[in-house]
Amino acid sequence: MDSSFEKQVVSEAPALLARLLEMPEDLVELRPGAKGSGPDFVISAGEHTFHVESKSSSARAPLILALSKLRERRGDRKKDVIPLLVVPYMGETGRRLCEEHELAWLDLSGNAHIKAPGLLIIVEGKPNRFKSAGRPANIFAPKSSRIVRQFLIQPDRALNQRELSQAADLGEGYTSRIIRRFEETGLIVRDDKGLLKPKDPAQLLDAWYEAYDFVRHRIIKGHVAARPGEELLQKTAGLLEKHAPGHAATGLGAAWLYSHFANFRLATFYLPNAPQNELFNALGLREDEKGANTWLVVPNDEGVFHGSEVREGIRCVHAVQVYLDLKDHPERSTEAASRLRQDYLKWRQDA
Repeated sequence: MDSSFEKQVVSEAPALLARLLEMPEDLVELRPGAKGSGPDFVISAGEHTFHVESKSSSARAPLILALSKLRERRGDRKKDVIPLLVVPYMGETGRRLCEEHELAWLDLSGNAHIKAPGLLIIVEGKPNRFKSAGRPANIFAPKSSRIVRQFLIQPDRALNQRELSQAADLGEGYTSRIIRRFEETGLIVRDDKGLLKPKDPAQLLDAWYEAYDFVRHRIIKGHVAARPGEELLQKTAGLLEKHAPGHAATGLGAAWLYSHFANFRLATFYLPNAPQNELFNALGLREDEKGANTWLVVPNDEGVFHGSEVREGIRCVHAVQVYLDLKDHPERSTEAASRLRQDYLKWRQDA
């Protein structure tokens, strides 16, 4: 946990809880939790006891880690203890996540949602006291995501940093910096030999999915004369094999090649380079966003091709990349993503 935020929790959380509970501050006591697997803090407030897990950000990655810790301690917790997540400011993503898991939370900006036997506190609309200039760094930026992809391609294998840098085609110094940031979130852990692996591959994928934005790639939408579905996929892939070697299918067509689930109309392909008129002519592609049945995508990082494989004669990106890309596809993309995850990305909790 961020030590500066830890100090803020110690200095501000008791008084804030006292106001919310409408009781004198001297009846609210904060003490450090037990070292190791215990909560960060324990707050006693009259007849209520809170086990506090504090995070310096309400982004999905740190909140998933907090939820994991709270689940691990569930069996050891007394019935009258209230688990409480404390952050600087709870954004919309964090609110939805806490609501989904029925987790009480409090932010140091003054907002709260605490629901427990005999207790209901809801405060909304307080402004973010912790806004910083500029956009926060994204640990799932295109280049750093190459490392995440390697962990998820082989989640059962512990890797050292050199292996990761080579597999991801990144410098060792850059890899070391990114790994350190992922370790700080708790999404990546190191064993006693110094080897690295995801704490929980499913949580790592969830955090990446939340941050991922397919539309940040360059997407060219058009129409190719072919029956929708498999015929379109096969025809386009065959022509790309001649005119754009190194391409790979993604989206609904690739999901179908993996699981044969759900008919589809749209075929999507990543290209290794920006397409020229020669390729459009070979495909007979007419740019038309409204009637598009084909998306040609120039990726914002070549890492999307890592882990690609040939399925039924068509090169596809790895199932992890297909799952991410389905987030911003039409038709039955949500169902296709669920099936893909069930068949190919359903990892053990202890993987």
